[in-house]
Amino acid sequence: MRGIVFRDKLEVTDAIELRDPRPNEVVVKIGAAGLCHSDVSVIDGTIPFPTPVVLGHEGAGVVEAVGAAVTTLEPGDHVVLSTLSNCGMCPACESGRPTMCVKSIGKLSRPFTVDGEKAFSFANVSAFAEHTVVLERQAVKIDADVPLSSAALIGCAVMTGVGAVLNRAKVSYGQSVAVIGLGGIGLNVIQASVLAGATRVIAVDTVAAKEDVARTFGATHFVDASKADSVEAIKSIVPGGVDFAFECVGHPAVIRNAIDSLGWSGSCVILGVPPATAEASFLVSGMYMDKSILGCRYGSARPRADIPMVVELYKAGRLKLDELITRTYPLEDIEKAVHDLHAGDLARGVLTF
Repeated sequence: MRGIVFRDKLEVTDAIELRDPRPNEVVVKIGAAGLCHSDVSVIDGTIPFPTPVVLGHEGAGVVEAVGAAVTTLEPGDHVVLSTLSNCGMCPACESGRPTMCVKSIGKLSRPFTVDGEKAFSFANVSAFAEHTVVLERQAVKIDADVPLSSAALIGCAVMTGVGAVLNRAKVSYGQSVAVIGLGGIGLNVIQASVLAGATRVIAVDTVAAKEDVARTFGATHFVDASKADSVEAIKSIVPGGVDFAFECVGHPAVIRNAIDSLGWSGSCVILGVPPATAEASFLVSGMYMDKSILGCRYGSARPRADIPMVVELYKAGRLKLDELITRTYPLEDIEKAVHDLHAGDLARGVLTF
């Protein structure tokens, strides 16, 4: 089986083998997979991860085989893959907060072998392979008329960005939002903020060329952070500061800027992933007017409810998926895709099979 493996270097190989599904698992033939910063963070060491590992965690495909205990899926079903391998039975899961399921954190499975050596699944998905095996609850059925290249993005970028707005921040009508970092997650924060009723949505990035796509997704203002102080620029648009600032970069200095751009009772939602040991600072005195700093895991999502919701919004023309795809690549062009991501040329690059 063909796929992308990271050991001491990134490689495309035909030497991957996949074990049979266990009773509560399904085998999925991948149709498309998005390239995310988290995949690159494994390669550059920002996210420490054991190797060898089959990369990719944002994918969609078609169910090819099911385990003996699977009841909700059958071969031929089109599915979006979720990284959330929650147990479904603990108090967090029972209360509708599956991202807080302790059993979903730190779980490392090795369903692959590469050249005879056991290999890890990245984020319990490994979408950069022709086939993968996941828990039944990680494969969410969608309508077959949704293009797999667009559906793949729901599994991470869309779920994280849309969920952060609707589930974690709970943005509402008439509020103001600043979005710092306009990759796949940032663009989804923008369009979800518009959907939620925000009237001023300020897009911030150091790449001026991203203004057009930001406005396509609903941004009302754009700040070129390479030329202007982003905090001052945001406060010139919304005097006193915004209701919500979403940090989508993963850099301590940018986190500080997001906090400083808040108005009274504002909330900063941190979505970017800096190195594990990174620390950020803020002025304590600036927090006394009921300001908040919110972490957010996977958009505080309930994938089995939220993924179908996103599909319905897409089919109704209220959320954009197709427009997120900047470029598609065959597996062999993974190095080119990584280069383009680093260069800031992509909203989302998609690997096709």
